[in-house]
Amino acid sequence: MANKKISELTPLNATPDANDILPLNDTSVGTTFSVKVSELQAATQALASNLTDISTIAQANGTMIASNGTNFVSLGTIDGTGLSAIRADLGLGTAATTASTDYATAAQETLPDSATQPGDNISTLTNDSNFIDSSGAPVQSVAGRTGTVTVDAGDLTDGDFGGTAILGFDASINDQTGTTYTLLSSDNGKVVVLNNGSAVTVTVPSGLGAGFNCSFIQKGAGQVSFTASSTTINNRQSHTKINAQYGVASIVAYAADTFVLAGDTAS
Repeated sequence: MANKKISELTPLNATPDANDILPLNDTSVGTTFSVKVSELQAATQALASNLTDISTIAQANGTMIASNGTNFVSLGTIDGTGLSAIRADLGLGTAATTASTDYATAAQETLPDSATQPGDNISTLTNDSNFIDSSGAPVQSVAGRTGTVTVDAGDLTDGDFGGTAILGFDASINDQTGTTYTLLSSDNGKVVVLNNGSAVTVTVPSGLGAGFNCSFIQKGAGQVSFTASSTTINNRQSHTKINAQYGVASIVAYAADTFVLAGDTAS
């Protein structure tokens, strides 16, 4: 090829011969090199191949891609199996995959609704991981906190107060004005007030359970007597009645269907 100015060179056609040689000026070192068209074509094809691979990998949702600066590869799909392998390759272990406790769910499952609403306070409770304070935030410690937890009847079962005094407790009153009354399991812990001018008979049935206890007041003039029904009623003096008007007596079951009558009693 005769020497010509660059401006006078004929443009390269669309399909040059692979053996054609082109000048390539490396400005970093100020040197001109000769490059064959076949060498440029090979480099271009490699780049196109990598770009195609990236496109294919990226279209697979949930796939992690890595590159070493030259090649691009898929590390695997981010699922139960692939993610474990990816995390192992990256040295991440399992720290970021450990599930955390769902506080809101745990709180609702552990406490009754009335004790998990914003505005409730925390009192002398030791296991507080599922409680919230008055602002609705999880309680991290109950040390030094005062207040009460409000619960509905029946929400506390087998409660252990650890020797702490129970204050402000009122027994429920069961007013009876008839001449006969049979105790119910719901009378446990109540005060039964018997008010009639004639004699009143209280029947103590079976099935009330050990630990059942109930108090009685003879409010009326009619004397109150106690009768057993498939049960045993013991008294130190073999008494079976309340002594007189305004007398008070109690019965306590120290074993199943076995009671003690005590108080202001008479035969």
